[in-house]
Amino acid sequence: MNITASAVSLTVDDVAASRDFFITHFGYAEVMAADGFVSLSREDAAVDLVLLRRGIPVLPVEQRDQRASGLIVVFTVTGIEEQERRLRAEGVTITMPLREEPWGERLFQVTDPNGVVVELVEWVTPAGA
Repeated sequence: MNITASAVSLTVDDVAASRDFFITHFGYAEVMAADGFVSLSREDAAVDLVLLRRGIPVLPVEQRDQRASGLIVVFTVTGIEEQERRLRAEGVTITMPLREEPWGERLFQVTDPNGVVVELVEWVTPAGA
């Protein structure tokens, strides 16, 4: 198998709101769109995002009324304090403040207008390691 790209498909109520959030705050670009659908990508090969409107017929019947919930879109970054300050300055609500876990993970979370949780992570070497 040769995997040439990766994408996460998220079912949301308001595709335009999530599209605008990821374009404005995370540097995504719209590469394809139709009624109830948008595909977002970044040049740096971060995971692509596909946003589908809840209820859209392209989804299997048993999935049409579901929303993106119970999942977290995670971006590993450098300069996490700078990213947290930038997002605050852009008016994004930080829904989980910056913290450091004992295993060396520094992280914080924001939530898009449709409730999609986005976590930014930076890995550091834990003390004593």
